[in-house]
Amino acid sequence: MRNWLEYIPFICIATLVRILPRSVALNLGKRLGQLAQHLQGRRVSLARDNLQKAFPEMSPEAVSRTISAMFKHLGISFIDMLRLDQYRGQQDLERYFDINNQEHLTEALGLGRGCIILSGHVGFWEAGSFFMPLLGFNTGVVAKPMRNPLVDAYFSRVRKSNGIQIINSRKGARGILKSLQKNNVVCLLLDQHLKGQGSVAAPFFGRPAHTTTIITQMATRYQIPVITAFSYRQPDNTYSCHFSKMFLLDGDLSEENILANTTLLNQRIEAGIRHDISQWFWLHRRWRSCCEK
Repeated sequence: MRNWLEYIPFICIATLVRILPRSVALNLGKRLGQLAQHLQGRRVSLARDNLQKAFPEMSPEAVSRTISAMFKHLGISFIDMLRLDQYRGQQDLERYFDINNQEHLTEALGLGRGCIILSGHVGFWEAGSFFMPLLGFNTGVVAKPMRNPLVDAYFSRVRKSNGIQIINSRKGARGILKSLQKNNVVCLLLDQHLKGQGSVAAPFFGRPAHTTTIITQMATRYQIPVITAFSYRQPDNTYSCHFSKMFLLDGDLSEENILANTTLLNQRIEAGIRHDISQWFWLHRRWRSCCEK
């Protein structure tokens, strides 16, 4: 019953924004983001604290502007996620997405070991679910199942609509490795808190942040090329998408080297966030104390 009570208003919003023209729907998303900022005081306080600690030199006014821009961006992104399967083929790819340095991905796959695309909750992080198959890449996306199975089923259908494979994060290592062995691309977001076995407290914006080591260990052991990729929203609601040059993780699987390589991955994500700090999820509890799960 609880799942249905959550799902009914969700599917009503989804149905509405799928009927509306894209520009009207995304503007509605911006308004919803503004409304959320006014209704979620605790989240605003958390975002303010995160920003102040990451950028101590930033003025209170600049922090407030960044938070307002972030909520608008998240509202737009939420609506665009609901409509992701309504992007159509090459025409919409050329109309809404500017793809930069695609050749780096082709070069990485030329090694025959697959490729890990590393990203975070930056910009429109779901964009690859649309354009990666259109660019000709067999792609798997690592995703954590949502608590509400009805909502999860909706987003799974939307993501799969263009040919993306979904890899359950709870069975992540096996699914990731299986896909890489077929010389596929595997996309994952590394900017979420994960504590316990299989994680280390690696620096992120100057503070320790518990980060999974599964990707570090896999990329190091099998010398799988890693590429960072981000899709930044532009003022006209198009996207500028960037692939970095590939890199390999060096060294052994000692604790010291795992920490060093995980720190390197965090630095790559941090650099992507710094490109436009208003397009990251600052209201996430990324930095938690040693006593929190």
